[in-house]
Parts: sequence; C-alpha cells; structure tokens
Amino acid sequence: MRLLLAEDDQQLREVLARGLREQAFAVDAVSDGERALVQAAVHDYDVLVLDVLMPRRDGLDVCRELRRRGSHVPILLLTARDAVQDRITGLDTGADDYLTKPFAFDELLARIRALLRRRGDVLPTTLVVGDLAIDTRSHQVTRRGRTISLTAREYVFLEYLARSPGRVVSRAELTGHVWDENHDPTSNVLDVYLSRIRRKVDGDEAVPLLHTRRGAGIVLAAPTDIPTASEAST
Repeated sequence: MRLLLAEDDQQLREVLARGLREQAFAVDAVSDGERALVQAAVHDYDVLVLDVLMPRRDGLDVCRELRRRGSHVPILLLTARDAVQDRITGLDTGADDYLTKPFAFDELLARIRALLRRRGDVLPTTLVVGDLAIDTRSHQVTRRGRTISLTAREYVFLEYLARSPGRVVSRAELTGHVWDENHDPTSNVLDVYLSRIRRKVDGDEAVPLLHTRRGAGIVLAAPTDIPTASEAST
C-alpha cells in the first residue's frame, strides 16, 4: 500500500512516516499542501493523510481541490482543532475521516485500515497461493508450515504479488506500490529483492511459485495457475 503523508511538523512527520513504513506502507512525506497536490497528481496513492494547518495550501484546500479534480482517494485529516464545527467543515470538504491531535499511533493505523475497507481494498486475514500462506495482520509468512523470515520491504513486495495471484504484475506497477518517491527507477533494486525473496520462498522447494515473464513482469502463482505468454500480454 502506498500512502501520502502531508504534515508540516518535521518531527511528527518523521515519526509517523517511520512508523507507517514499519507497518509495510510505502510512504511519501511532504511538508506543505502545494507539494501534496503535486504528489497526488503524479502517483496513485491508496490513502492520503493530510494535516489541516499546513503552509502554502492547507489540508482543507488540498482535499477540496482533489475532489474537484475527481479524485476518490480516501483522505484522513489530522488537526489540533477539536470543535464539532471544525470536524464538520473537514468532512464537508470531502474528507473521509478526521483525527484530532494528539492521537495514538495505533488509532491512526486503525483509521487507515477502516478507510481501505470502505474502498474495498482490505486484504483477507490470510492470503494463500499454492502452499504459501501470508498472515496480513501479523505479517507472518509460511510455506508448508515452514516460517519464512522477511524484511519489511521483502514482505511488502511478496504481499503485493499475493494480492493478485496468477496475474503478471509489471515492474512499473510493483515499483509504484512497494517503493516511495526516493526509489531510483534506473537501479536494479527490484531484481535484488526478487532474488532474495525467490531464494527464501522457492530456494528449498521442488515447485517454484515466483516466475518472471521477460518483458512483461512477475507473477506469484501455483503451477496450475501460471498464465501463458499470450495471457500475460492481454
């Protein structure tokens, strides 16, 4: 899941971004509303978290402008204002939820999960591909009962593939959802991660689940679900 965090308080922005990345989100963090609008126009985010009081353009203005443009991305507003009228104003601009500062990080996570459920993007508790099982709550990955230890980034990579088993996922799509804007598209980091994950998931197994379609992308599938070359190109 890729998330945009717009917060002008540098310390809070860094703390939230770090915490969200530890929870397997790819996070782009900005400090003002104008930059948030630019990022939202360039990238396909799963959810936006916007501070209300930001320089250049505040969170309400950003929310209003995105809805005017026809964007339906879920938006959570953060603010120190806790009056009922302030919450009403935020929701009336097109925001989906409103969280008052100070807040517990766990509550922020719960509200983000709720927004994703409303959008229909919520993941089942367990993703199963062949004999591979991924617990999306605990981030535990097993294959035939064997626990597979993954870094946070490796987990995000594998989970994203598992969300569409049997479908060839393009390198551009995978990069766009697993890495934030700091990713260098000319680097070979995707291949490095693919090699690491393949070694952990398929290394000691007779039947591989990770497959590469040259020129098309990567697919995670049981042998009976692997698309043909013609299917991969459609």
